[in-house]
Amino acid sequence: MRVKGIGRREFLKGAAVAGAGLALPGLAFSQGAKIKIGLMLPYTGTFAPLGVAIENGFRLALQEAGGRFGGREIEFFKVDDESEPSKATDNVNRLVTRDKVDVVIGTVHSGVAAAMIRVTRESGTLHLIPNAGVGVATGPLCAPNIIRTSFSNWQNGYAMGAVMSQRKNVKNVVTITWRYAAGEEFVKGFKDGYLKGGGSIAKELWVPFPNVEFQSLLTEIAAQKPDAVYAFFAGGGAAKFLRDYAQAGLKDKIPLVGPGFLTDGVLEAVGGAAQGVETALHYADALNTKRDNEFRLAYAKAFKLQPDVYAVQGYDTGLLLAAGLKAVNGDVSRKKDLVGAMEKVTVDSPRGKWRLSKAHNPVQDIYLRKVVGVDNKYTGVAVRGLDDDPASMGACKMGA
Repeated sequence: MRVKGIGRREFLKGAAVAGAGLALPGLAFSQGAKIKIGLMLPYTGTFAPLGVAIENGFRLALQEAGGRFGGREIEFFKVDDESEPSKATDNVNRLVTRDKVDVVIGTVHSGVAAAMIRVTRESGTLHLIPNAGVGVATGPLCAPNIIRTSFSNWQNGYAMGAVMSQRKNVKNVVTITWRYAAGEEFVKGFKDGYLKGGGSIAKELWVPFPNVEFQSLLTEIAAQKPDAVYAFFAGGGAAKFLRDYAQAGLKDKIPLVGPGFLTDGVLEAVGGAAQGVETALHYADALNTKRDNEFRLAYAKAFKLQPDVYAVQGYDTGLLLAAGLKAVNGDVSRKKDLVGAMEKVTVDSPRGKWRLSKAHNPVQDIYLRKVVGVDNKYTGVAVRGLDDDPASMGACKMGA
């Protein structure tokens, strides 16, 4: 028998000492109870593929760490959040109160995440957000135990707006998105980045979530004749919108742009409907860095799938948690030290290196991409080292 870094003789000696009422540093935790991790993600509905990709990415990080974080095994508790905000409080309480998990990981839908935060903020349970970009997480509801490993909705919206503001032939834009927290924040970010260049918003069009009937609004877009359309949808909704936009004859007439979620994970499903669409996101296919190439190969081998941004976010959640737990030798009860360690980490991610802001949102590069074939091809950096919405961060009182 051999424990990493400890020979058999040393291990037996240590066991004898522990039996006498003493413990070697870190040994009790590495040989003790498992760390309980609650995965609250969408496993059914339009966002189901996103939830699966996030879990896959996290499990890959765990696999690369030898199946342990901080020397301790992991036990998973899973809840399907169904992307339903009305069920969020009960669902997260199942993990926090019933299962007594050490860490909650979730979720995709911003409305669900906002409800989760209210519970985990009160309980003090470490909560890692692997996707939902809802502003309150790093704004009014920020807390030391709430950490986002993905993005804020504002960030990717702002970056696309900043790019469009520099294009002289784009003077007016129509926006279209689902009417819920994420959609509203993506549009706000776009407007913050775009309007400063002197452009104007011709019209804001809204769709009830998760409705995917777009025809009447596409007719309205055709009548408006804007210079471009900025759209946010994700998952199955994005696939349907891209197909409908092309079938309405708008694809070759009015340029379509958006945050990267408009095209991520759906390109094989939509065929040629998305060709040429430009998006801004904190990840791009074919970044062609050594780190990204290694990750993509490992993910493909493990899951027989190509990774997307959701897989990267799940993976990065695992990397950040692993770094924090390593610093405290797996002792999750040392929450202040655990969080402090994560605050100091620069994550060496497939998307590029990033760190946490004071409000616990990633500070990261946002890339400009263009759909070519079945890839969101990297075409440049939209904004470097972008932090969160200043208005949102101003409302964050981390000590509250």
